[in-house]
Amino acid sequence: MTDVIVTEKTNPNTLDIDISSSLEIAKMINNEDLKVAQKISENLTSIASAIDIISNNFLKGGRLFYFGAGTSGRLGVLDASECPPTYNTPSEMVQGIIAGGDRALRFAIEGAEDSIELAQQDFKKLNITENDTVISISASGNANYVIEILKLAKEKNIKTIALTCNPNAKMSNFADINICIETGAEVITGSTRMKAGTAQKMVLNMLTTGAMVKIGKVYKNFMVDVKPTNIKLKDRAQRIVSEIANCTQDKAKTVLEANDYKLKEAVLQIKYSLSFNEAQNLLAENNGILRKVLQILDN
Repeated sequence: MTDVIVTEKTNPNTLDIDISSSLEIAKMINNEDLKVAQKISENLTSIASAIDIISNNFLKGGRLFYFGAGTSGRLGVLDASECPPTYNTPSEMVQGIIAGGDRALRFAIEGAEDSIELAQQDFKKLNITENDTVISISASGNANYVIEILKLAKEKNIKTIALTCNPNAKMSNFADINICIETGAEVITGSTRMKAGTAQKMVLNMLTTGAMVKIGKVYKNFMVDVKPTNIKLKDRAQRIVSEIANCTQDKAKTVLEANDYKLKEAVLQIKYSLSFNEAQNLLAENNGILRKVLQILDN
């Protein structure tokens, strides 16, 4: 008899969930969720190595691709879609691909995660190169789709990362870095949108946030490349510039409105009385890292 995958095992702590009160149900779920962060903490070295690979490839003009099916695919698409508004990255810089295409974001696509042919089609049309990074996401790590993606990437000497919740995941054999968050049996047997999904979401947050920090998208803990697409974000941009440049928020607003809300340039314009072009050139000379430019100008 084949061993049961850990994410498919029955959780002894929730066997009576169907006869429990709403409060008891909430407590059961919460108690299981509390285990997720601890399991992630056991994988920080691998996560850090993945951040280094991603950020180094970004600096070479490379892209990051998430591949997954079902919940894992949706989480990759979600993380990728949050990068442009948060860090003002081009949409192609971080891409989430779900087996079965966009329709699979809302509907289950039969057989998509088992299709080698679909993986080959998706991989080919993206023209992935050695400067790019490929991450396959899967709770079990055994779906043909994500395994084939990693195989194809390895054939082209592309750096690969496997994110799974199964220590016996097949796809870990084809990755340069294996991140395995062993979250164990789910509250509802096999429902990996729960603990496994939460773990994957947390790790994806760490990967893109860490990589964006490393390439200068953050100064201190401010998102200095935020794309202000609404009133809330414009207000945030003004407060960030005001704090870094030590000026009034009205002054920050005036400069930001004039330079199309380029936060890093605005800081330099206000703090050192530079023109927009001067500020932009200094940033370009220092890979867009505001801290480096501030250190140069303060010395």
